[in-house]
Amino acid sequence: MDSQWYLYQNNYVMVFVFLCLGILLPVIALFLGKLLRPHKPTEAKYTTYESGVEPFHDSWVQFHVRYYLFGLLFVIFDVETIFLYPWAVAYEKLGIFALVEMLIFVMMLLIGLLYAWKKRVLTWK
Repeated sequence: MDSQWYLYQNNYVMVFVFLCLGILLPVIALFLGKLLRPHKPTEAKYTTYESGVEPFHDSWVQFHVRYYLFGLLFVIFDVETIFLYPWAVAYEKLGIFALVEMLIFVMMLLIGLLYAWKKRVLTWK
């Protein structure tokens, strides 16, 4: 009983250590970068950079909502491939239950794709 308690405590300690490292390392890196970099502000550094061309109008530009919809669909199907790859690698170990789960997952995504297609989200005008 004591050895199991120690193993559980050890797992929580490792999670806590990685959490602290995940917070401290970026903070330390950003602090050291701010401490070591040269700081010479000029008026030219505060202007908008447009590939070497002088800015000639306001930087506020409205994009069509379809850009965001295509981006969202890309992210959804990109995440799908992230879930499909480990499943495909470990397919033999997982068995038929995992196959059914993955078919349900893919079917839900296909239903979403068909819904977007029916609403004509994927057509560009």
